[in-house]
Amino acid sequence: MYIVRFTDREPEMKGDWEGPVWKRAKTLEISHFRPEGSGHRPKTVAKLLYARRGIAGIFHVEDRYVRCVHMNYLDPVYKDSCVGFVFRPGPYREHFNFQFNCGGTVRASFSSNPDNTRDRIKVVIPLSKRDGAAIHVYHSLPTVVDPEIAGPIEWILEFFIPFSLIEKFVCIPGNIPGKEWRANLYKCGEGTSHPHWASWVPLPSKNIHLPESFGKIRFE
Repeated sequence: MYIVRFTDREPEMKGDWEGPVWKRAKTLEISHFRPEGSGHRPKTVAKLLYARRGIAGIFHVEDRYVRCVHMNYLDPVYKDSCVGFVFRPGPYREHFNFQFNCGGTVRASFSSNPDNTRDRIKVVIPLSKRDGAAIHVYHSLPTVVDPEIAGPIEWILEFFIPFSLIEKFVCIPGNIPGKEWRANLYKCGEGTSHPHWASWVPLPSKNIHLPESFGKIRFE
């Protein structure tokens, strides 16, 4: 279980991994790689915090073979050097999926009626462009990275998701402190020269949406 600590000061969206806000957050490792990937194993760590208005996250990646060409909201950013946060708030079966390429482009969706018996989900609702504009993102790399950077490079992706956005789809019951959600965090690069798929909680297949692959996070 990961403890999401509270901050009365929202992150400044400057990618300050060791700054005063992020310093108190616990670090988790995204280290479970799927066998379908190449031998590339980028070291990826992340932190989560929550404030009164929403939940924030930051990823730090020690990478190679970095590529980023998708620039428009809802583009298939998972084909680029990408990180993501998928979560199921409270008791709901439905879940949210937020993907960010290293250039800061967002792909966000709400998945309804996940099917536990098949390796798929039934309904995926892309979040509108207006909803996507409510998500704040910091990225340390340029919006486009092309040609691919083969050598070692470190990059940071930071995000903030307002609770008001989540509540457009599901009701968050009661107060946030003490509540448990189910979640996973991941790193991928499907369209790079060295494709890979890694997650915080191990995946039974190359599918981040499966409910059994969600770990527990608890709000301090």
